[in-house]
Amino acid sequence: MSDMIDVRFSPSTTQDAGSFRLIELPSELCQLIESTTNAPSHAKPSLCIKGNVAEDAVLCTTDKTYTLRSVVLSNTLLVTTPSRTDPGRTVNVRDQLHEVLELVPSVPKLHKLPILLKGAEYDEGDEDQRAEFVKYCYNQASSEIQASEAEFQQGLKEKRILVLDGYLRPIVPAHLSTILELILSYTVTLSLSCRAAEVEELVSTLADEHEVPREVSAQIISWFGTIREGLWEIDIRAVVAEIGLEILRHHKQEPIVESDFLSKWKNKVGDTFETFVALELLTGNYLRTDDTTGGSTLTYFPASGLPTDPAARFAELFLTKQRWKSNDIEPFLSDIAINSKERDKLLLKYARAITTPESTWYTSRVVYNN
Repeated sequence: MSDMIDVRFSPSTTQDAGSFRLIELPSELCQLIESTTNAPSHAKPSLCIKGNVAEDAVLCTTDKTYTLRSVVLSNTLLVTTPSRTDPGRTVNVRDQLHEVLELVPSVPKLHKLPILLKGAEYDEGDEDQRAEFVKYCYNQASSEIQASEAEFQQGLKEKRILVLDGYLRPIVPAHLSTILELILSYTVTLSLSCRAAEVEELVSTLADEHEVPREVSAQIISWFGTIREGLWEIDIRAVVAEIGLEILRHHKQEPIVESDFLSKWKNKVGDTFETFVALELLTGNYLRTDDTTGGSTLTYFPASGLPTDPAARFAELFLTKQRWKSNDIEPFLSDIAINSKERDKLLLKYARAITTPESTWYTSRVVYNN
């Protein structure tokens, strides 16, 4: 009988109701927290919850994003604390819980950035004109966008967004392509190694010869490769792909013959780098159509321009094409699925698979009227 504990309702139960939430931690997050329990404060993991009233809340670590999802419990959980007067034998019920919050790994929600930064684009000549632009600072964006800090920085890189004077400025694609063409050209004329090009020499040359601000060219260089001790290992495929993408952007309404497109692309990157030109570099940005003459045409169709909601994404895809080969549709799902397993779940939910000896095809589970 001496081991029995009295359970009583706390005098503050009414005030405490709804004040407590239980979060079920995934194993990797639990291990992260436990591993740093005794670490100094600066070494402890950073956890924050992001989301406004119109968004589903997410929890962000330094490098991952988790969606918070409510799970209803079949049994009620009691939140108790030791009694102040008799902590060894009595506990007070502070609240009753009927649900727990589950953390589900999710892709970072970066789709708002282009909308928020509309009107803030950086183009050639802006450094002289000091034109007025929509001002959205890095710190504000980092706190509002539902992504971890590492995912946010990667998103700025992939969406080609400069940070100038603390403000976010998406660079105009045509201007970016021009600077990349100059970089490839100077890599050849200055006899720079693609594995260890001197960043300072390139930045200075672009500033002196073409008045490209140093902070602009330095950030662009960092997007396309790795910099170590002032030497740049160039990701030639990424540079070539960006230049090809700019050519393709002009063919959203009017398709271009594939051979003509490849010819223009090779001409843009120059003889030294034309061997890197390959259509696979632009996967997820175009539709390929075979014509009756045996040739093919390309139409600009970027995954980044599709809805982020899975149901709307599949509706758009199947309104565009009634049947998709598996390897053709998968690149258009990579930005809404955290991994191949989640992508396959989406395909199972929204598409019907048809297997042939040559390939697996997907058609819609819903009939859409175009």
